[in-house]
Amino acid sequence: MTNQKRHPQFPQDEQLIYLNHAAISPWPNCTAEAVKDFTEQNCHSGSKNYLQWLETEGQLRELLRRLINADTVDDIALLKNTSEGLSVIAYGLDWNSGDNVIIPAGEFPSNRIVWESLDSLGVETRQVDIFSSADPEKALIEAIDNRTRLVSVSAVQYNNGFRLDLEKLGHYCRQYHVLYVVDAIQQLGALEFDNKKIQADFIVADGHKWMMGSEGLALFYSSEKSRPLLNLKQYGWRMIDNPTDFLQQPWSVIKTAQRFECGSPNMLGIFALHASVKLLLDTGIDTIQKSVLANTGHIMDYINNNPHYELLSHPDSNRRSGITTFRHRQQANDQLFKQLTDQGVQCALRGEGIRLSPHFYHQPWELERLFNLLDSA
Repeated sequence: MTNQKRHPQFPQDEQLIYLNHAAISPWPNCTAEAVKDFTEQNCHSGSKNYLQWLETEGQLRELLRRLINADTVDDIALLKNTSEGLSVIAYGLDWNSGDNVIIPAGEFPSNRIVWESLDSLGVETRQVDIFSSADPEKALIEAIDNRTRLVSVSAVQYNNGFRLDLEKLGHYCRQYHVLYVVDAIQQLGALEFDNKKIQADFIVADGHKWMMGSEGLALFYSSEKSRPLLNLKQYGWRMIDNPTDFLQQPWSVIKTAQRFECGSPNMLGIFALHASVKLLLDTGIDTIQKSVLANTGHIMDYINNNPHYELLSHPDSNRRSGITTFRHRQQANDQLFKQLTDQGVQCALRGEGIRLSPHFYHQPWELERLFNLLDSA
């Protein structure tokens, strides 16, 4: 009989097989406990421990710096979400009519709508079909001309899990002197990310997917050389030097990435994300990546060996991520999706198929239960 023990940090409901980290992650035990402790402090003593809370905030910045291998915590800001971070970039740059932006076709709306909104300023958004080329990174770069200001990509495509070679793309962007933006929401927490190699100018990522935090808090990275290119559109007490000197006149904007944080922090989200990212780093991102890719490999092997199903994700090992998308050859996606969710499989309808996204903690018996359900479908 299969040993149906779960990872001690993830005591999920007995009938639940949670394969939807590419959407919203369940919290690990340590995160739930951190949030409980924070709410107890608020309930019984209000902001008495606020200075300690600020220490947790500072620790989170350092954890996020380590997660992306940035040079300094001065490059790390804490914003509300990926869309806000991309908007800070899009509406912080000085544009000229006739400029253009390069993105892959089929991007999640966060990394499309914000650039398309610049149309009123005369900025063109060029969407490149990366799947029609044997060299997707080169296809993006070949779309560049002398009016290209920026290339913005998702590290991992949300619909099918396709992983770009971010280091290769970064090399091209530096060669052609264009800004490089990475939406890393589908990679951070699941796969290794080294910005010393990638050399992105800006990195954005919500914390509620593979980083296993709460919604409403996101990493925003800006390199020291690129940060001054962004004009500020929001102002407040927290983005100036010596922010607790409330009477200072004149005031000056802080030089670090905190200049993009105009007001009070999301302290509840900070406690949640701090606990989750600490768990990831303590476990080891290299260990997590091996487990995530092993789970992806097992799912792909099952799909490829079952004549009733078709794999929609790219099969090459260097293009894999934590996401696998597939479909039944006869049955409608919505019907299969309902069957799976009725049986406790948390998944998603994405990319013309069913999207599965297990994390590092999943046990072999959980995937076996999934495969048994797919056999019966």
